[in-house]
Amino acid sequence: MESSQLERKRPGRITLAPEEKLLVGREEAAEMLSISRRAIDYLLAQKQLTFRRIGSRVLIPVSDLKRFSRADHPHRLAG
Repeated sequence: MESSQLERKRPGRITLAPEEKLLVGREEAAEMLSISRRAIDYLLAQKQLTFRRIGSRVLIPVSDLKRFSRADHPHRLAG
């Protein structure tokens, strides 16, 4: 067998719309809520948003971002 046949082809990256995703990273979560990544980190630390760890990645459920966005938040996020 040729070496090219022995190598496995890596799957291509699939791009999904945010509403189709189950989990998003902190940067994308910040964009979705129109807030800074630092604010996302604060919300995670204060347990106002849930997250999952997959390896070293911190991923936030889109459903939790939607829940958070439907509520009023009259207080400042940090400080």
